[in-house]
Amino acid sequence: MINLDIIKKTNPAMIAISNHREIIQSILDYDFLIKRENPSIKCIITGSKNYERYYFGNKQIVIPCFQRTTQIPHDLIKQINYFVNLSSARRVVKEIYNLVGLFPNLIGGMIFAEGVTEQDALNIKQISVDKKLFIVGPASVGCILPGVVKLGPIGGVTAKQIIDAGLTTPGSFAVVSASGGMTNELINLASSYQTGISFATSVGGDRFPITEPREVFLDLERDSKTSCILYYGELGETYEYEIASLVSSHKVTKPILAYISGAISNIFENPPQFGHAKAIAETKEETAQAKRKALVEAGVICPDTYSEFVAKFAEIASSMKKVTISDATMVRYNQMNARKKSLFITSLPGPDEYSFSLEDSYAFIVGSMFLGRKLKSSELENLIDLILKTAVDNGPHVSGAVNTMITARAGRDLATSLASGVLTIGPRFGGATNEAARIWFEGVINNIDPKDTVEKFASLRQPILGIGHLKYRVDNPDPRVQSLLEVTKGFNKKLFTNYALSVEKITTGKKGNLILNFDGAIASVMLDVLSEKEKLSTGELERLIESEFFNALFIASRTVGLLARALDQKRLDEGLFRLPEEDVKEVDV
Repeated sequence: MINLDIIKKTNPAMIAISNHREIIQSILDYDFLIKRENPSIKCIITGSKNYERYYFGNKQIVIPCFQRTTQIPHDLIKQINYFVNLSSARRVVKEIYNLVGLFPNLIGGMIFAEGVTEQDALNIKQISVDKKLFIVGPASVGCILPGVVKLGPIGGVTAKQIIDAGLTTPGSFAVVSASGGMTNELINLASSYQTGISFATSVGGDRFPITEPREVFLDLERDSKTSCILYYGELGETYEYEIASLVSSHKVTKPILAYISGAISNIFENPPQFGHAKAIAETKEETAQAKRKALVEAGVICPDTYSEFVAKFAEIASSMKKVTISDATMVRYNQMNARKKSLFITSLPGPDEYSFSLEDSYAFIVGSMFLGRKLKSSELENLIDLILKTAVDNGPHVSGAVNTMITARAGRDLATSLASGVLTIGPRFGGATNEAARIWFEGVINNIDPKDTVEKFASLRQPILGIGHLKYRVDNPDPRVQSLLEVTKGFNKKLFTNYALSVEKITTGKKGNLILNFDGAIASVMLDVLSEKEKLSTGELERLIESEFFNALFIASRTVGLLARALDQKRLDEGLFRLPEEDVKEVDV
């Protein structure tokens, strides 16, 4: 049930289900026009993009996007209190279940889709009752409390429509309607007489609205800002009889001006279906005439024609206080005309905005820039420092070093020599860290038995990236790996490191050199530190894997070593390298 007192006290933080650009932008425009400091849309569930560009005033912003609600960070989960469900009818129930199961502070939302089945609507209704949520829809344009929140496309999808409708300042009339189009029509009617609105909602045009008109009327009766209620109904269903009962029993005492459309259906032998799913009079009680009669008998002003309705509204509005748009609002509206799309966007600060101090370690700066935010834990700073030190070089024999030295001896410049070495980094040399992280992550998150992971790669005849070394064995372990594993001592869970070690136990049982290698150890330990100490969600970890964050640390460190190899060769100046002929054997294939 809608509770305006709660809505007035709530700072809106919304999640949008599906990326409907016009609707989302209209909500952001409304936020800006009513002088909200931050956008109310906090994230979007949509496709594969990580972020979507929008405007807040004339400034471009990015809104984080997720494919699934389970990917949303913990701190954002705590913020969300509204939802705007813009998905298709077939997905509505699933999305609602996902929302109410995840967000503890949810108070309500709207459903835009029409054609939601009766069973789905009843399920959503039960959810709203059990969780004490208000949900308007299906087939709703949402609701608006002027100066507080705009939930959906209600009132318009452009800043000009919002301004013209006078929605930035509270007025005296409340609007309740089954039709989204007529909701906006009544809002504009109030605006044309400069009375403004105190609240407006479209309960939805489907046969089974989650929030019924009766519930809204009861809350508007308690609302001190509402002086008069404008109601638009239509043939079909019997909600108007409930309104009439509320008025007759004096549970609603505020004046109501209503219009019930669809009287023309009486001239047809068989009842026609009008625009909305429920707009069909299958019984005498559902006809527009019968419902008008019941409302009038209860004391509701309910004219026979819409022109009479408008005339009666003008009469009532003449005694109401006029509402005007402030100069400050118009200034903000005019600022929107300066919008211009940027060629690039970045979340990293510019050179004059870095807040790192001389006291910050190099590891802290590198880690903060790679994550896109400052590190929170000393454990992550120390781990990055360890990786930067231990990965800096592994001798002149490895692929990247060899390529760098050959290029330097060919007389190429330092940048080209470095590039030839860096371009060698891949799944067989230094670039396995990220894929190892993916294997450990999927194993833990999906609760895959380590034996099944080993069997999967064996059946595919593929190596397990992060496992195996040419030089080190069980009886001759890699000291770098031992240093990394020390980091997780004392951790509460270390789920990823334990998983990697469980895989290693199986593989070394088959062959002594199939140990957890340097790449695999970096991946598992880093996942544990990010999870336990930085408190990253599974969704955030997944995104880091997709962006190759785990390879970035190796590349950053090894770049120093490759530069050293190039400088060394230039210093020694041995000339162009050429393989001896006996080192290249011709074979038949």
